[in-house]
Order: sequence, then C-alpha cells, then structure tokens
Amino acid sequence: MHVLGIDAGGTKTVCYLADGEGKVLGEGRAGGANLKAEGELAVEKVLHTVMDQALGSRGLEVGAICLGMAGADRDDEKTLVADVMRRIGARSRTLVVNDALVALVAGVGDASGVVIICGTGSIAFGRSADRAARAGGWGHVLGDEGSGYWIGRQALMAVVREADGRGPATQLTPLVLEHFGISRVDGLVRQIYDDQMRRHSVHALGPIVDRARADGDVVAAEILREAGLELTRAASSVIERLGMRGQPFQTVLSGSMFRLLPPLAEDVVRRLAEVAPRSTVSRLTAEPARGAVHLALAKARGTVRVPAYIQPATTPAP
Repeated sequence: MHVLGIDAGGTKTVCYLADGEGKVLGEGRAGGANLKAEGELAVEKVLHTVMDQALGSRGLEVGAICLGMAGADRDDEKTLVADVMRRIGARSRTLVVNDALVALVAGVGDASGVVIICGTGSIAFGRSADRAARAGGWGHVLGDEGSGYWIGRQALMAVVREADGRGPATQLTPLVLEHFGISRVDGLVRQIYDDQMRRHSVHALGPIVDRARADGDVVAAEILREAGLELTRAASSVIERLGMRGQPFQTVLSGSMFRLLPPLAEDVVRRLAEVAPRSTVSRLTAEPARGAVHLALAKARGTVRVPAYIQPATTPAP
C-alpha cells in the first residue's frame, strides 16, 4: 500500500509519497496553494506538480491521499478542492482537511492537543477526544492576527505614521525602505499595491521587525508583543472551548514565523504557561506533511477519524 500526504500552505506546498509503514519514498515541493490568495487554477498546477514529483516514474497505485489546506474544511472550499483533484486525475480515496489538523497530527499523532500556526497567516486549532475547535484563520483581510502578514502590515503602518507625523520615529523606516529598494516612503504605494507581490512582500518583513526590536526600537518591540498576545488569545479560546485548561496536553508551535522570530515563539510559550499550566509546549520539527501521511494511511485502512467542530456553523476559513 502507498499513500500521498500533502500540506498546502500559503508559502509552500509539500507532498510525501509513503509506504504502508509511513516510510517516505518520494517528495514534491512547490509554492503556496491557498485558494483565496492564489486562485483555483494556480492551486491545481501546484498540486499536480508536487504529486508528480513525489510519484516520479514509479507507476505506483496510491491507496489514499490526504490534503491539508487552509480553509478546506468549509463546504464551498471542499467542493472546489474536490473539483481540482478530479481534474488532476486523483482516483484514490481522498481526505481533505484543514492544514492545522495535519500540523497537529504531525506533532502529537492521534493524541489530544493544540497547534498554533504562524506563517503567512495564523490559526489556533485543538482536538480533544471527538471534538475540535479553532480560532483565527479568517484570512489577511479579516484577521490572521500575529501572522507574518499581520506583523509586516503593522510595520508598514508604523512607517507611514512616522512619515505623516502621526506616530513615533522608528528604525523600521530605513530598514523597510532598504528592503524594498526605494528611497522615499511614498514609493511604498506602488510596491505594496502591486497584486503580484503584495502578500509575500509584506510577510517577508517579519525578520526586519525583529532586527529593529533587537536594536532597541520600541515600535518594533510593541508589534511583536502584540503578535504574541494575539496568538495566545487564539489558543486560549480553543483551550477554553475544549475544556482543556487544567488538563495535561501538548501544544505545538508550527509555521515559518516561529522559526524566523525566536523571541515571538518564546513570548507565546511564556504566555501559554499562564493559560494552560499543565500543557507542554514545543516547536514542530517535522514537516506537517508527515501528519497528512498519517491521516492518509488511516483513510486507506478505513480507520480515519476527523473530529467535529464544537461550533461548525461559525467555522472561519482563510
């Protein structure tokens, strides 16, 4: 038996081909595959690419596929993804879930736990027995507080506020101008409102904010403090709704921002100690696609269990 496990994120997509024991035999990698940000045809191309890369020339029959994608647990998104997979020619049993679930499974397996994802976007997701809850994940227009995009947007707002005389001076201004290769703040308008680069260029400002913070910039430090607070609020909401506050469980930190901004991860860990003192917090070191492989194997064996949301009627999606 062979399966495919796919983690489709906002910045990158990873696909693993694995055998019945979960051993990875092939791998595919490509850019982001977010339906809202990239569009249906672009997502189809990315998924087709990574699946072809992982399978190579092996000619293997795949027993099941698990695709983890932001927003994929909404009914309308599920329909779109199902259409995409059909066009690709995926005839195997396919399980489509939110990318937060595959990240959680990659970190804790089948156990209860919570994951906080902080990459281009952000979301907190938790599972306890047969119940699940989530907070955040509303996308970069409505939310994604604490995410790479949110941090970058706060930095840009601080720069233009200084330029207008509406905000304090900040070291972010020269650093941001250098990042975009421009000499004047008004040049940011063309840079940021170019649809081809907007989200990814803003997301890339995270390390610049941390650099300014390390040099003593108060504005940058406040942005990262607020980011940590927002991410912890999302996790706290999930933990509270699942009734896990006083229980022992594992919390997993996943996403590029926790890797690129260690002070942000450290701040969230400190805050979580007050929210759920019996929880053990760790960084996810495995690719989330490992969790997708685990779920694909369960799908192939007929043992997969996807927990139902406590409040499915209000489930958000990026």
